[in-house]
Amino acid sequence: MPSKFIENCPVGCAASFEATDILLPEGALLRCTACGQLVSQITETGYQRSMQAFDSAAFNLPNAHESQRRYAYARRRLARARRLLGEAPAQPRLLDVGCSRGDFVAAAAQLGFAAEGVEPAPHIAEAARAAGRAVHTGLLEEQAFPAARFDVVSLFEVIEHLRAPLPLLAECRQILRPGGILIISTGNTASWTTRAMKARWDYFRIDQDAGHVSFFNPRSMALLAARAGFEVAALSTGRVRFSEKKDLPGWAHAAVKLAAEALSLPARLCGRGHDMLVFLRRARERT
Repeated sequence: MPSKFIENCPVGCAASFEATDILLPEGALLRCTACGQLVSQITETGYQRSMQAFDSAAFNLPNAHESQRRYAYARRRLARARRLLGEAPAQPRLLDVGCSRGDFVAAAAQLGFAAEGVEPAPHIAEAARAAGRAVHTGLLEEQAFPAARFDVVSLFEVIEHLRAPLPLLAECRQILRPGGILIISTGNTASWTTRAMKARWDYFRIDQDAGHVSFFNPRSMALLAARAGFEVAALSTGRVRFSEKKDLPGWAHAAVKLAAEALSLPARLCGRGHDMLVFLRRARERT
């Protein structure tokens, strides 16, 4: 029988898994009985096959509208990181891990950061450098950055691809200065979207979102942070979805979309949005 890509809880729990009612082609999502983390039953071969999508020439190539949207997101996230840093140099040092084409790196540089990125997909990393972004090829641990080099490190839509994220977070902690900020974005399985859509949510489907195998909730995120030596400085969620465009006729999808938009604010206030944004602070050493 082919081996599964994930055999143990990615958060580091020693607990067992139980099957959920979220049924995917590779099998039901499994839930850690300690922290609620959900994991895919994809095989090692299936996972590696899906990850090949990240190095294609057309991957993550935004149009003008999408570029503007990404810049707006970057501006808001970096403004919050500056506030959480408190006293910081005039040009804080930032590293975006899994930076793809380097759009966030470019936005951060425009907004006054000394910004660089790391991207494991070689063709995409080369495209980023060709666009003038300071992007290194490879994994973070291969870069040998000095300890405490950065004020801010970001992991946008990265940890849901990993079967064991703790070593990556430990490396992020190593290269952050004491009090530095790690920004993480990922999905939220404690969302109303998960409850309503279950397996219909594209975020769970590896054929729709390549490499998605590990799915967090606020509790499992806080546990992961603590085990890696971080404190949760801020955690927020946003957006709700009750259908994908392909699920319903156009008029019905439009009506459901309006209902979801009306519930976006309550979802954010209740922590039930499906997009989770987390700001972690590197805990200072105790003397």
